[in-house]
Order: sequence, then C-alpha cells, then structure tokens
Amino acid sequence: MTELSKYVKEKRKEFGLTQVELSQKSGVGLRFIREMEQGKETLRMDKVNQVLALFGDELAPKKRESSMTQQKKLQIQSLLSKFESILDSE
Repeated sequence: MTELSKYVKEKRKEFGLTQVELSQKSGVGLRFIREMEQGKETLRMDKVNQVLALFGDELAPKKRESSMTQQKKLQIQSLLSKFESILDSE
C-alpha cells in the first residue's frame, strides 16, 4: 500500500463514502478507485486529482534536487564551518 492509497482510503472512510460513492462523486471509474486504494503504481495524475479534489487536496510534481546540488550544499556548509572556525580563532 502506498501513502496515496492509505490517504485516499482514510479520507473516503472519514467522509463516510463507499468506493462506489467516491467513484460517482469524483467522476472516475470504480475500477480506478479500487486500483488507487490497492496501491497501483501507475495512475493518471488527472484522475488522481479528480478524486483528491473532493477532499480539498491536489497532487503535484515536485522537483527533486540532484545529487550534484546536494554535494555542492555539503561543500558550501563545510567551507562555511571552516571559515567560521578561522574567524573564531582570531
């Protein structure tokens, strides 16, 4: 089960809806609701958002930092620490 599937199932129950009712209210097929709640890995984002909209939520892509960016951040932090220790010793 994925975080999304757990979330949708919890919200559906919180709102007192069956899978059939959620399907009807969101405008997606019952099969889609079942697959989403079972944690299917490939789902259409537009349909996921149709369902999430009923709960006032939306799924959006998030840009990941590249490992190179993370390495640069670590290098900068290291240099800053060294610089601060030099300043403290003066």
